[in-house]
Amino acid sequence: MTQREKILRHLQQFGSITPVEAIREYGIYRLAARISELAEEYLIEATLVKGVNRFGDQVRYSRYRLVSADRR
Repeated sequence: MTQREKILRHLQQFGSITPVEAIREYGIYRLAARISELAEEYLIEATLVKGVNRFGDQVRYSRYRLVSADRR
């Protein structure tokens, strides 16, 4: 299964994915690149999320959500 297929399946099953989830679950480090490829075929929304990293620093990251599972 390709990285794109893994991400698409995850989006379909769980609704959204973050870079940390992609790394932990699938070993995918370039989530934004795969999302960009998928966005050519599917409607995907990115939301900027604020959080705190393990050092207590404030960070921002994207949460990607599959808006429409229908191909464009």
